[in-house]
Amino acid sequence: MSSPTAVSPQAGVVSLIGVPTDVGAGTPGARMGPAALRVAGLTHALERLGLTVNDCGNLDGPANPRGAAVNGFRHLREVAQWNQSLHALMYAQLQAGRLPIMLGGDHSLAIGSISAVARHCRDQGRKLRVLWFDAHADFNTATLTPSGNIHGMPVACLLGHGPEELTDIGGHAPVLQPRDIRQIGIRSVDAGEKRRVHDMGIEVFDMRYIDEMGMRHAMELALALVDANTHLHVSLDVDFLDPDIAPGVGTTVRGGPTYREAQLCMEMIADTARLASLDVVELNPALDVRNQTAELAVDLIESLFGKSTLMRKISAVA
Repeated sequence: MSSPTAVSPQAGVVSLIGVPTDVGAGTPGARMGPAALRVAGLTHALERLGLTVNDCGNLDGPANPRGAAVNGFRHLREVAQWNQSLHALMYAQLQAGRLPIMLGGDHSLAIGSISAVARHCRDQGRKLRVLWFDAHADFNTATLTPSGNIHGMPVACLLGHGPEELTDIGGHAPVLQPRDIRQIGIRSVDAGEKRRVHDMGIEVFDMRYIDEMGMRHAMELALALVDANTHLHVSLDVDFLDPDIAPGVGTTVRGGPTYREAQLCMEMIADTARLASLDVVELNPALDVRNQTAELAVDLIESLFGKSTLMRKISAVA
């Protein structure tokens, strides 16, 4: 066994992919998230850690029509177009050996992002582990959703429950199996969602569990069996955080992780040296206070890539 480095081998070059849309959300504003993260110094922060940053700029896509739901989905055509474009660029960056960071935009974009990651893993014969940091389970469907907003449906779509335009991006459905995903920080789940999540057997570390058992224990379980053949993908919805420290989101839910709990999550992921792709979504600058949520997100990203105050040697990993 050898001691882990701060970042995974793919992390020599990091590709930033801005996806400025809130077409899957109910509250407008997340389209400005990529700009806010750049203004908060994301590129410079990554370069300070010794990474080469390849900024791919922002994807183009359809505007938010602000329409009503049709057959249980709002803006299905537009959401599918954004995700197809993201899938193509994300996959290309992975194939080039780069570590892509998707800057959202709303969380419906994880469909395109993670479908590209899963496709890459199939090509490489690697296992996939998705850590889904969120206040919400995101397992709504057309029959369960109270709003039709597709940013409440990406987990369902990735597991094959949704319209073909979203479940079959990349030509393989379902994109994920329940064993591939761990949800962390959940605290707002509709009754129908809760039943479906239980029925699917998704492993969830909700805030009740974290309160009782501690964040360290939750993360140890979430990272269990991650090894050298595992592609670790983090999908970070900023509303995972408590709104007292991260007000700049459209769907705040009280009772989220503290600053240190969130930092511990990122630091433990960095310790594995297996991080290979990342989503940062649902940052809404229109609701933020002096860009503090964007700055906190950049701080957490730095910790994911090895910035730490740890003053002792970490244990070796396989």
